[in-house]
This record gives sequence, C-alpha cells and structure tokens, in this order.
Amino acid sequence: MLRFILHALAVLILTLLTQIGGIVYLIALAAAHAFGLRRFPAKFALFLFCYAAATVATQFAAPAFGRVPLSCLTSAEDRLVVRSPIYCALNRNYVTPKLRDLAEALAAHMDAQFPGTVTVALDANFSFVNGFPLLPHLSHADGKELDLAYYYKDVGGAFLNGATRSPIGYFAFEEPGPGDELPCAGRHDWLTTRWNFDALQPLFPAYRIEEQRTAAAVAWLTTEGVARFGLQKIFIEPHLKNALGITDAHVRFQGCRAARHDDHLHIQIE
Repeated sequence: MLRFILHALAVLILTLLTQIGGIVYLIALAAAHAFGLRRFPAKFALFLFCYAAATVATQFAAPAFGRVPLSCLTSAEDRLVVRSPIYCALNRNYVTPKLRDLAEALAAHMDAQFPGTVTVALDANFSFVNGFPLLPHLSHADGKELDLAYYYKDVGGAFLNGATRSPIGYFAFEEPGPGDELPCAGRHDWLTTRWNFDALQPLFPAYRIEEQRTAAAVAWLTTEGVARFGLQKIFIEPHLKNALGITDAHVRFQGCRAARHDDHLHIQIE
C-alpha cells in the first residue's frame, strides 16, 4: 500500500510540475518491470531517458494542439531568449503561434531601438490542454500568456544585457517606496500566491529596473502589440506603473491574490 501511495504521489507531483511527467513515470515504471530492472539508479536512468524522449516528441506534437515552444537553444544573434533551460526541461515554454510572433516582434523592436538588447522570457504555458494549471500561476493555462523579465541596470546605472536579479527571473522584487500606491496594504488573505519572500531579498544583487528600455517595451506592447497581435492586458504593480509614467488602460493590476508583478511583466493576448 505504501508503495502504491508513493508511486501515486510521484505521478501527481510530476504531472503538476511538467504536465507530461506523470504519464512518462508510469511508462518508465512499466518498462522497468518488463526489463526486470530492480536497482534505483537503473530505474531512474530509464525514467530520464523516457522523459527526454517525451520532451522532444512534445515539441513536434504541440503544434497540433495550437502551441509552439520558445527555444532554449539560442545563439548570440538571438534577441529573444528563455531565461533558464529549466523552463524547457519542465515544458513550461509553450505559447500560441500568435504570442510567439508578438514576443519575437517585441524583441526585434527593442534590438532596433536599443541595438544589441536581449529580451528575456520566463514562464509561458504547458504544451497541451486548455485549462491545465501552470502552478503557481493563476492563469497561464491556454497558451496566451507569457512572463517577461524586466530590463535591468547595475548600481552605477550601466545596462545589464540579458540579466535578471534572480537565477530564474522571479521573486527578486522592486520594493515600493514611501508614499507609493499599495493596493494590498492591510490585507491578510490566507488563500493567495502574493508571497513576499522577505528572507530571499538580501540574497539578490542590487540591480534596478532600467526605466528607458522597460518603458519603451511597454509602449510598444500597448500600441503595436495591441494593433498587430491582439494584446489584451499587461500586469505590472501599481507603484512601478506610476514610476514608469504608464497610463495606458491595457496595463493593469493583477489583484491581491495573484503573485507580485514587480519582478516580472505578464502579457496576455486575446
């Protein structure tokens, strides 16, 4: 009974983390039984092989379901990059073709306006099935959402191309200053993903948002992005929206139950 529970737990966790991992785990388990594999290293190696094969196969199958991958295999000439291979390894790098085109067009625009600038993508969506949750996000369930890293500069004001404050691009927040708008002040929701991770903040480098590039990216998204690609909304924390001088109605606050958006930019198309 304990073994069954452990296997069921592994299937659940792998499914939530990668969407395809639970099925792959069951396939690897059956294959290990068929081949008479008993030692854990051999079973684990078989699972990794099956998972790698399934991940590659997913890239070819996903377009039939209306989604395409953002590649982690980029060259020095690419201006749109995925922040970490972990996003591709976990199959969290899928978007609709229209959203991919929008992201690539934004990156091309930023490179044209600020030569050499790299635009960094973070979490996107899983490869199959609308409505499947991409935890811990409350959306990212239909291929139409993508998170982008902010553009950063160092303490001396020099632009840091392709850099993020945290290794995965999340959880290194731009803290509001005195007098800034605080829409969630005084709330203590028990069911929320608005985590502050206060203990982590001193561990991140003291980069700051590069205002010129970040404002230019939002300006393009709210004009060309809307007109050409049907951009529907952008999530930014109010204190950053105000600091960047953004007034466009497509730029919104995501609500107090969703994750903070002063560590990344959320874009969504219709």
